[in-house]
Amino acid sequence: MAYKGLIRKYKKHLPVKDKYIVSLNEGDTPLLASNRLRDKIKLPCDLYFKFEGLNPTGSFKDRGMTYAVSKAYEKGAKAIICASTGNTSASAAAYAARAGLQAIVIIPKGKIAYGKLSQAIQHGAKVLQIGGNFDDALDAVRYIGENYPVSVVNSINPFRLKGQMTAAFEVVEHLGNAPDYHFMPVGNAGNITAYWMGYKQYFKDKKCRKK
Repeated sequence: MAYKGLIRKYKKHLPVKDKYIVSLNEGDTPLLASNRLRDKIKLPCDLYFKFEGLNPTGSFKDRGMTYAVSKAYEKGAKAIICASTGNTSASAAAYAARAGLQAIVIIPKGKIAYGKLSQAIQHGAKVLQIGGNFDDALDAVRYIGENYPVSVVNSINPFRLKGQMTAAFEVVEHLGNAPDYHFMPVGNAGNITAYWMGYKQYFKDKKCRKK
């Protein structure tokens, strides 16, 4: 059967009605062995990189966004909103466009990756710049989400983390178990929580021996 995205593959853990699934066939990214680096730093074990850049908009954010936008669509939302300095804006805009929703992106003025901003604009997002930093932008998004009929799709949305935990599922499926060590770069650290959720869930499901 052809691959049709994370929600359909992991529907037990990502429940949403079929007609509201918003997918760009995200996920199913490879775990690549890095033998040369392993040998260079003399690691006594295997080393792998999870290639999340193969997701539709080029980042792991697509894993969470497919579920967050699907759940917003299921609840009848007409628009989604996020604060972003890069990847989140591109992902939110792409999935909103797929669902026929309006994406609104609030950015701290002059503090965004312009390549990612161009992706958001190309997908039809409305972009608003404000003074201050990312935290100020997120505060504005929280206020709007609490007072207007707009769904917030930053990582404060629990559906984002549930979508992102599927990366841990894939790691276990590739290795046959959870890894001994897992390292990742950190922004707001939501992805650390997501991987922890994933390994814990697969341990509960008896698909790995470590959590």
